[in-house]
Amino acid sequence: MSADEIGPGYALSMQEILNLYTLNLFIMIAIIAVFSGMVKGMVGFAMPMIFITGMTIFVSPDFALGILILPTLVANGWQAGRQGFRAAWDALYGHRIFLILAYTTLLVTTQFVPLLSQSLFFLCLGCLVVTSASLMLSGWQPSGYYSKGLSLCCALVAGIGGGISGVWGPPTVIYLSTQKLEKEVQMQTQGAIYGLGAALLLAGHIRSGIATIPALTLGAFAIMPACFGIWLGFKIQDRINQHLFRFATLCVLILAGLNLIYRGLF
Repeated sequence: MSADEIGPGYALSMQEILNLYTLNLFIMIAIIAVFSGMVKGMVGFAMPMIFITGMTIFVSPDFALGILILPTLVANGWQAGRQGFRAAWDALYGHRIFLILAYTTLLVTTQFVPLLSQSLFFLCLGCLVVTSASLMLSGWQPSGYYSKGLSLCCALVAGIGGGISGVWGPPTVIYLSTQKLEKEVQMQTQGAIYGLGAALLLAGHIRSGIATIPALTLGAFAIMPACFGIWLGFKIQDRINQHLFRFATLCVLILAGLNLIYRGLF
């Protein structure tokens, strides 16, 4: 059995996974978690995109999604709580219309993940990553005006993307950019939105069957490397050219997304 065959549909026990992938899988999870956490610590988002895109090289996308849930939950809780959880709650309440639509869509979408073929999953994830990263790479910013239509569209895309792949950052960032928030407030708001979203993602995928014991166990292993990466990202945040780093990261994501689309088509 190859690594690409691992997924909830195979109902593998944790012992079987440990026997098959003891060294390689754990090493790759740690490396990908550190890197994705570091990027999140520096720019406040992109951890799910990087993590799941990297993991699908070694495991099936649905299994990668199951692994992603716990480290995402912890990482976003940390980001949201840096200024206090009262402030995080206020941030959530201030965007309640966006969140109600996004979270409802997320919970509904999670139930369709087990019904997607692996090829379709690769295509959906690849198109989401390429489109989101390309839009952000273009530098398009809808600041200067507020559009209810744009907000509703971003909420729907965030919910669908979050439900099928755990990737809801780019449309959320686009939405928040219309609100003219200060940098610190936007970073905290992102963490609060992603943190509650990760909790709902866990609940939705427990029901869908994606959040299996083996996936969550490997996800628990990924928490410490991800947190180390976030801490490292916080430390170097002010010491490098963030625009250059963000540019390189988005370029890598586009290439990875194109690879996912290729795997979905062929």
